Amino acid sequence: MKRSREKEMMDLPGNSAGLLEEDLTNLRLLNRTLGGYRGVLWNLDRLINEKENARFTLLDVGTGSGDIPRAIVRWARARGISVNIVALEPDPVTAGVARSLTKDLPEISIVRGDARHLPFASASFDFVLASQFLHHFSEREIVVLLRAWSCVARRGLLVSDLIRHPLAYFAIRLMTLLFTGNEMTRRDAPLSIRRAFTLGEWRDLFKQAEIGEFSLLSLFPFRVFAFFSLEGRHGAV
Repeated sequence: MKRSREKEMMDLPGNSAGLLEEDLTNLRLLNRTLGGYRGVLWNLDRLINEKENARFTLLDVGTGSGDIPRAIVRWARARGISVNIVALEPDPVTAGVARSLTKDLPEISIVRGDARHLPFASASFDFVLASQFLHHFSEREIVVLLRAWSCVARRGLLVSDLIRHPLAYFAIRLMTLLFTGNEMTRRDAPLSIRRAFTLGEWRDLFKQAEIGEFSLLSLFPFRVFAFFSLEGRHGAV
């Protein structure tokens, strides 16, 4: 299965608010049921030492409706860890949904902005997270984005995304046909798999970025997680 260059509906202008909001609801359900949070929380659990008055800041690029920041806050609160998250989202409807769903969580700030042109200074956050986001871009754009994001992260860059595989494609196509009539979800969810990369292709892209050593995990079902260690790149902070 070759990688598709076709744009997802979510990336195109002119979608109705109702269609997009229902699609975002479906995406939150898929994240919960298909392990969308697991790699992020597992790595944060490994990186953050809760026994030393732990605190950290995180920038979530392309946050969507903010469900992963919400999961991180719940995880942090359960461990007595202080966290401050800036969730960046360019689309006004999606950002509005994210604000509504995170209004009771003061740890999260929803900011309208373009992940390709970050409005933040160098080393502004401990971590930058990109979840289910990079597959929306070309190979060249991904390398540029990783380099740009690494500049605003003091400690590390976390990437969670999809792995392209025929079984994943047909499984999500069947699943969405069975549980929703939303045109955007039915089209975009399978297309997301086709727009993603194989594990080997992800590894090559991460090497091309040349931003430092990284660890790479394949997580069930058909998800990739990478962590780039960036400590020391910006000097003492």
